[in-house]
This record gives sequence, structure tokens and C-alpha cells, in this order.
Amino acid sequence: MHIIGSVGSGKTTLARDLSAQLSIPYYELDNVVWIRKKTGDIRRTEEEREEYLTSIIQSESWIIEGIHNENWVSSSFHQADLIIFLDTNYSIRTYRIIKRFLKQKLHLEKSNYKPTVKIFFNMFKWNRYFEEVGKVNFFNNYSVHKDKIKVIRNTSTLEKHFN
Repeated sequence: MHIIGSVGSGKTTLARDLSAQLSIPYYELDNVVWIRKKTGDIRRTEEEREEYLTSIIQSESWIIEGIHNENWVSSSFHQADLIIFLDTNYSIRTYRIIKRFLKQKLHLEKSNYKPTVKIFFNMFKWNRYFEEVGKVNFFNNYSVHKDKIKVIRNTSTLEKHFN
């Protein structure tokens, strides 16, 4: 299963919940791109990234979540039994970005990155870019998989599919 959506759409929460409910491991695409180190993140080479992604999608079952829909991710869309496109309302995503940043700064929520003001403002840019460009690109590039794409505007509507 592949879950795609913008920053703050609920991808990680949904992936984590489904992983626990279905006993399937989940993977964040950001962690495929980056090697996480206490001293700072290191970007994987294209070859390392491709090898890591391939190892995930060749396993028996998996849930991948992320904002990425570039060509390097196409194999996971092709191999997925189900693609969930989270199309959460833009204002809800904006609220979640603010809420997440505050929780991270107050050490109430863990993050894979250092929650800086720069990243905070980048999240708004990434959210807008996904809304205007990423969403269009996804449907243009992956419409061949329309039979297995489920567009979800509210994650509570997913309960009927997995319970």
C-alpha cells in the first residue's frame, strides 16, 4: 500500500495506524531519501535511495507513505495493491503544520528532523506546491493506476475499509 498526500494531510498517522491494525511495516519516504544521524541528516545517493526503496517493495507486505511522486517513486506505485491519496482540506493541513511545529518545539512530539523556523516556513511552501503542482502531477503521471487509487478527503471514512 502506498499513501500519498501533502504535508499535514495525515499520511504518517494513517500509515502508523494501519501498520498496527494490519501488522504490516510502514516506511516514510523521507527516511528513504535521508539517512538519519544525531549529528545531522545525510542525503542518500540516487543509487542508495533506489536500492532501499526496492528492498522495501520486494518484501511480502508494506505500507509506504510520503509526499514524493517523482519518477524515482514510480515503482512503489506500480507495486502497490492500493494507493491512498489523502486530499485533506488545505486549511486543515495548514492548522496541522502549525500544531505539529508547536508540539515539536515544546518536546511533546518527536520528529525525524530538527524543527527549525526555516523548516516550519518550508512546510507552508511544500503544502502550497503540492496543492498547485504535486497533486496535478500525480494524477497526470499515475492515472494508469486509477483502478487502485482511492482518494480520501477525511481519514475517518477509511475505517469502513479496514475494520
